[in-house]
Amino acid sequence: METQGGITVRRVLELPGLRGGLPEVVACAEALDRTVRWVHAGEVPNIASLLKGGELLLTTGLGLGSRPAEQRAFVRRLAERGIAALVVELGARFDRLPAALVDTARSAGLPLVQLHREVPFVSVTEEVHTEIVNGHYALLRQAEEVHHRCTEAVLDGGGVERVLRILADFTGNPVFLETAEGRLLYAAAPGAAPAAADPLDVWAGLRGRRAARAAGPPAGAVLVDVAGRGHGTGAVRARLVIPAVSAAALPVHRLAAERVAGTLAVVLMQARQEEELAARGRGDFLTDLAEGRIRPEDAPERARVLGFRPGDGPLLPVVMRLGPDRAADRAPGAEPPPVGNWAVLAGAVLEELSAVGVPVLLGVRPVEGRVPLLLGLRAESERTAVADRVAAALRAGVARAGVERPGAPPPVVVVGVAGGWAAASASLRHAAETAAAARGLPDLPWYDARRLDIDLLLWRLREHPDLAAFVDRAIGPLRAHDRSSRPALLPTLEVFLAHAGRKAETARELHLNRQTLYNRLGRISELLGTDLDDPQAVLALSLALRARRHTPGG
Repeated sequence: METQGGITVRRVLELPGLRGGLPEVVACAEALDRTVRWVHAGEVPNIASLLKGGELLLTTGLGLGSRPAEQRAFVRRLAERGIAALVVELGARFDRLPAALVDTARSAGLPLVQLHREVPFVSVTEEVHTEIVNGHYALLRQAEEVHHRCTEAVLDGGGVERVLRILADFTGNPVFLETAEGRLLYAAAPGAAPAAADPLDVWAGLRGRRAARAAGPPAGAVLVDVAGRGHGTGAVRARLVIPAVSAAALPVHRLAAERVAGTLAVVLMQARQEEELAARGRGDFLTDLAEGRIRPEDAPERARVLGFRPGDGPLLPVVMRLGPDRAADRAPGAEPPPVGNWAVLAGAVLEELSAVGVPVLLGVRPVEGRVPLLLGLRAESERTAVADRVAAALRAGVARAGVERPGAPPPVVVVGVAGGWAAASASLRHAAETAAAARGLPDLPWYDARRLDIDLLLWRLREHPDLAAFVDRAIGPLRAHDRSSRPALLPTLEVFLAHAGRKAETARELHLNRQTLYNRLGRISELLGTDLDDPQAVLALSLALRARRHTPGG
C-alpha cells in the first residue's frame, strides 16, 4: 500500500470507520485492490458529474432512483467516471440492494459494498483521507531518501553511473539516461538483477520496439525529463527512462526519478562545464602555439600533459571554422555568434575522430568560432588520406552536436602544411587565417591552405580602401548590369576564368550553346572595355572576382 502511494478499497473496508458498518461486498470482490484517490459522500441523482475518478462514493441511496432503469443508469455513469467503489448504507432507502443495482455493478466491473449498520460518513471521510495523506507522505519520504543517497554519492565523487545504479536498485528495473533525441548516454541495472537482464540488451529491445511504433517509451514506463539550460526555457538536456521490465513501475518510482533528475541536471552541467574548460584549455594551447607564445622545444611536453603523444612523425594542423558570422569579419570587441554548447561539439567531434586512427589534439576557441587540431602522422604521404577522414569526422561531429543555426553555411575545414614542432606554430596560424579567408568559396570537404595563399593575401587587405576600389574598377560595370538585367554575366565570367578561357568547357558547364556563350563573352568585353584574351586583363579580373568576397556587397 505504501509503495503505491494510495489506499486500496480493501484497506478502506478494514479501517474502523467502515468496519463498524459491517460491510458486505456484493459485486466485484476481485477488484478491491483499486486505489482510492479521495472519498465523497452524496445523495443527488447526477452525482457522477461531480466526480473525477478514483473516488470512494458513500451514499444512503436516496439519489439512486426508484425504478430499475434509473438505478442501472446511475451505476453505469459512476463506472464511466472511473470511481474506485460505491458504498451504500442500508436502512434509509433500502433494506437490501436491488438486483438491478448489483447486476449492473457486476457487469460494469464496479465494486459495490453495502453497509448493514449506520456509520458517520464524516468520520469515514476523515479516516480515509488521513490514510491517503499518510501514504503520500510515506512515498515522499522514500523518494527523498533515494534523492539523499544520490546527492551523497555525487558529493563523494560519484558520477551519473552511480546515481543511476541507486535508482535502479530502488525501482528493481534497469534505468537509462538518453538524449532528448533518444540516443543512449548511460545505462544501469539493479544489483540484484539476473545476469541475463543486461541493460544494453534491454535497451536494444526497447529501441527496436519504439522505432517500430514511432512512439515514446513502452506502456508502464517512467519517463522524466532532465532539464538543461542555454536553449530556452523548459529545454530538455536528457531523459530518464525506467521501463517496467523486472518489476511494475510504481508512483513512488516516478517521485524518486523526478527528484533524482534535479541531481543529474547538476552533474551533467558540471561535467559539460569541465569538458568545455578542458576543450578551451587545449584550444588556448594551440592558439598560444600558433601565436608564438610557446617555444617549439617546450611544446611537446605541454602537449603530453594534455594527452597528446604524436610520436616522431610530422604534425598536421587542421582548423575548422563555424558560423555564418566569421570572427575576422566582426567589428573589434563584438561578441561572437552563438554556436551552441561547445562541450557538446567537442565531445561529438572527438567521438567521430576516434575512428580516424591517428593521435589527435583538439581544442575549441569560442571567441573566434573555430576548432583547431593537431594530428600526428606517421609520414607526410598520409596527409591527403588523413585529411579526408578528419574533414568527414569534423562535419559529422558538427551535425551530431546540432550546434549550427539553420541556414548557416557549412563548416570550413582547412588543412595546413605538415611538419615538426618548429613548423607547427606558423602552420597553425596560416591554417587559421586561411579558414577565415575561405569564406564564400565553393563548398569543399576541406581546403588545402597552400592553394589559398592568394585568397589569404586578399583577405588581409580586406579593410584597405584600395581593394574595394580595385574591385569596383575591374568588375563594377558587371555588378551594375547584374543588378538590373538578365541574364547575370558575373557567373559566366567566373566559369570562363575557372576553365582558363576554354570556351567548350565553359559552355558545357553552363549548359549553353557556343553562340550564346560567345554573345555573353562579347557583352562582358563591351561592358568592361577589356579584351578577355589579354593575360593581364584576365589576371586582374581573376583577382577582382576573388577579392569581391571580402568587400562590401560581396
